[in-house]
Amino acid sequence: MKMIVAVIKPHRLDQVRDALTAIGVHGLTVSEVRGYGRQGGHTEIYRGAEYQVNFVPKLKLEVAVSNDLSERVVEAIRDAANNDQIGDGKIFVADLEQIMRIRTGETNDEAL
Repeated sequence: MKMIVAVIKPHRLDQVRDALTAIGVHGLTVSEVRGYGRQGGHTEIYRGAEYQVNFVPKLKLEVAVSNDLSERVVEAIRDAANNDQIGDGKIFVADLEQIMRIRTGETNDEAL
C-alpha cells in the first residue's frame, strides 16, 4: 500500500478530484497549507503598497491506495494539476505499513 501526498495550487482541486474519481479512488483528504519552493514566494501590490508574500497558499492532498493503483494515481494527479508553471506543486509517494478502518476493524486493502 502507498500513501500519496500531493501539494497543488488551490484552483486545480476540482480537476484533480475528478481525475482521481475517474480511476476509482474512493477517498481523499484535503488540507489548506502554505509554503514555498524554488519561487521563494512573490511580490504583490495591495492598495498601492508593495509587499512580499513569503508563503504561498497551497492544498495538500493525501490518499492511501493499493500498490497496483499508485502509479495511475500519481499520473492522474500530475496531469490534472499541471499548468506548466512554476509552483504547480509536488507529489510524494511513501510505503504504508498498515491501515485500519476504525468502525469495522478491517485492515490494509480491505480498509481502503
